Amino acid sequence: MIAKLQNPAVAALLGILLSVGVGVSVALRTLTPLIEQAFVVPVKAPPAELKVKGWDFWTIEIDNLSNELKEERARLRKQSELMDQRAARLAAEERELGKVRADVEALRKEIAAKVIEVTADESKNLRTLAQTYAALTPRGAVAIFREMDDTTAVKILSLMKSDIVGPIFEEMSKTATPDGLPLARRAALLSEKLRLMKSAKQSS
Repeated sequence: MIAKLQNPAVAALLGILLSVGVGVSVALRTLTPLIEQAFVVPVKAPPAELKVKGWDFWTIEIDNLSNELKEERARLRKQSELMDQRAARLAAEERELGKVRADVEALRKEIAAKVIEVTADESKNLRTLAQTYAALTPRGAVAIFREMDDTTAVKILSLMKSDIVGPIFEEMSKTATPDGLPLARRAALLSEKLRLMKSAKQSS
């Protein structure tokens, strides 16, 4: 064995093997950290945009969903504004309708105040007076109506025939009051109240 080791060829071979072993050992010590780093997958920090959106990842589907949600939110906001405008319009129309209703009610009360009705209790006495005044001359009837209130005068005139009332109004338009004013204005007023009274009778 010693004789073999003393052989120059064997000694040279052992020297080469020893040199290669030392070189491999040194190379492994140097390359091991580099190999480990090569196999480590680097962890990238999420982009600032994704951090703002609250996601660690962002895809086209998520982006489309985000856009749809934004459009739906805008649509709902617009619809809410339209509903508010419609509610305001309805409130204004309701106020206007209330005003019209109040005006109609006031007009109805005003007409009701002008319309004169003959009750059943006074009908008999009024008919008697109407027959009596109808037998008078127009001047005599005017003299009596001049001293009578409008309501009573209209009730009596309503029970007279038109061919009798006409001459009475004509005479009234020619007659003057004690202060010199003609009774034509009162004749027109009595005529209007008489018209309303007859209209009320016909509608009932």
